[in-house]
Amino acid sequence: MSRRAAPHRGTALHASESEGEGESENAPPEASADEQDADVDATRDTGPAVDPFDIRPSKTRLKKKAHDLQALGVQLTELSDERLDRIEMPEPLRDALADYRRTKSFEGKRRQLQYIGKLMHNADEAALREAVAAATLGSAQNTLALHQAEQWRLALITDDDAMTRWLHEHPQTDTQQLRSLVRAARRDAAGLKPEDRQPKSYRELFQFLRPLLAS
Repeated sequence: MSRRAAPHRGTALHASESEGEGESENAPPEASADEQDADVDATRDTGPAVDPFDIRPSKTRLKKKAHDLQALGVQLTELSDERLDRIEMPEPLRDALADYRRTKSFEGKRRQLQYIGKLMHNADEAALREAVAAATLGSAQNTLALHQAEQWRLALITDDDAMTRWLHEHPQTDTQQLRSLVRAARRDAAGLKPEDRQPKSYRELFQFLRPLLAS
């Protein structure tokens, strides 16, 4: 029986080294220390996940909303009774506004204002803001009309040409009544200092001019 020849030891050793070199070339590079730390951090618990579909307002937004409603409530309390009566609102809110006006103490007003802010959630905020804006605009227009009436009154008393300008700008004026009021104001103002010129005729002329300016 013939004996198989054993492989040459040098040849086996060379083949083993070749296989080792091939495995080392194909093996992935060893991660650095920083990369390993990053992998560990990525696996740590970072807390509850944020729900992208959660649309509930934050506490900060809720607090700001409450302050805005209270500020609107203050503006409502500053309106006249006549204007408030024309604004549609829940009756509890109307009563709360009246109670706020009657309250004298600072702490009482503060608590009542918080109550008003809560009631405002059940009211039409847009309609209330529109009413406040209209009232503010009306007040500004009234103030402008007052100044204009004062300027025209002074001009009509001190300047003859002012009558012509007025009638040109306001042709609907009762000319005879205006001339009579101006003559009376000029007569009462004769010999008086400007700061003392507030006789009855002055007031009557002012009251005559004001509605014509507002129309």
